[in-house]
Amino acid sequence: MLRQLRLKLPNLPISPWILWLGFLGVLLLAALIGGMLIFWQGLWLTNLTDRVPWGLWIAIDLSSIALSAGAFSLCAAVYLIGLKRYEPIARTATFVGLIGYTMAMLSLLLDIGRPDRFWHALVYWNDHSLLWEVTMCVMLYLTVLILESMPIFARLDWLKKRFPRIADRMSHVHHYAPYLAIAGLALSSLHQSSLGGMYGVLKARPIWYKPEMTVLFMLSAIIGGIALTLFASMLSVRLTRRARTNDLLLERVAHFLAWALVAYVYFRFWDAFAQHYTYDPGRTEGLELLISGPLSFNFWVLEVLLGALIPMVMLLSAYTRRHPFWRMLALGLVVIGVIAYRWDTNLSGLLVVMPYLPGQQTISYVSYVPSLVEVVTGMGVIAYGLLAFSLGVRYLNVVDHRLATEEREAATVRLPEAVPA
Repeated sequence: MLRQLRLKLPNLPISPWILWLGFLGVLLLAALIGGMLIFWQGLWLTNLTDRVPWGLWIAIDLSSIALSAGAFSLCAAVYLIGLKRYEPIARTATFVGLIGYTMAMLSLLLDIGRPDRFWHALVYWNDHSLLWEVTMCVMLYLTVLILESMPIFARLDWLKKRFPRIADRMSHVHHYAPYLAIAGLALSSLHQSSLGGMYGVLKARPIWYKPEMTVLFMLSAIIGGIALTLFASMLSVRLTRRARTNDLLLERVAHFLAWALVAYVYFRFWDAFAQHYTYDPGRTEGLELLISGPLSFNFWVLEVLLGALIPMVMLLSAYTRRHPFWRMLALGLVVIGVIAYRWDTNLSGLLVVMPYLPGQQTISYVSYVPSLVEVVTGMGVIAYGLLAFSLGVRYLNVVDHRLATEEREAATVRLPEAVPA
């Protein structure tokens, strides 16, 4: 029996797809064990403290939500402005958005400490809290994303064969896409900006306490969400034949993204360096941490140079923007820059502690390094996102950016004119 098993094992078809699923499965298993330990023993296993209550998980949460903003921005362009040719890209962005928001909820499930009380926001309303407003908008917008994604799941062959009526009804939800786009634009705009506003109203953290936080969070979400959608689409084409893209459409959206980066770079530089004009306790120290302290590499290299300036120049240049490799590289750098911005913003306010009792030191500093259980569970959340998108590309054809129906019809109409009499 053992000999037969040994003879059969070498003949097992171990494809790159199986290896990829195995790698993600190991990360998910480790994260599941880490999550159970956190739920069982509490947050003392982490390096989170009363002074640094928001760490790696919140950074993943903020980044996931930001990189999901391609759904509301592209759907608004397609169904509200009327740019129907970009509908295939909007479909991909919708699926990416659904994955991103579920990743954010998984991160929050780990971070809130008492996940059994997640329903309190639905019952005990606190309309004076921006955090409550963000919570309600996220849950409502997740519902919108599920409805918008129903036509995508209706394309699953298994569902069509087993439950054809359900698949047909799910596909008909597409008729309500304009109304869902309006709801998605309203809800997502509210909570994307309110995430920045949640930081911006905290007087105890002077580097956060400013009105432009809402603008920066909104801009970074738009460019990050569109960049991730385009990058994931181009990467999928290079890894599997099941993905198809229209390079002309990708290049046009990348050109828009370049000018959006110009606006973001202006606001980011203005926000950071305008704080040098005067000394403000807490704010000046937080800025020093950002530009010359522990966060300086993230700020100057990952966020400013690689994450904004270089991709902005690459996407503004027609040569590099039209070249698939350079365009894909620029889009990946934008994604890294948005993640670095969310990480820097979160920690620059937490690492500087203001005194509020007589006799205390003027300014005190703290440090934060994620614990092993934070890293393992955080990697598990990311692995879930990668697994969900991989399955979507393979079985749901979420990356199918071929010409839209209107363009094909236009091309068909023009063909007889080109034929000589």
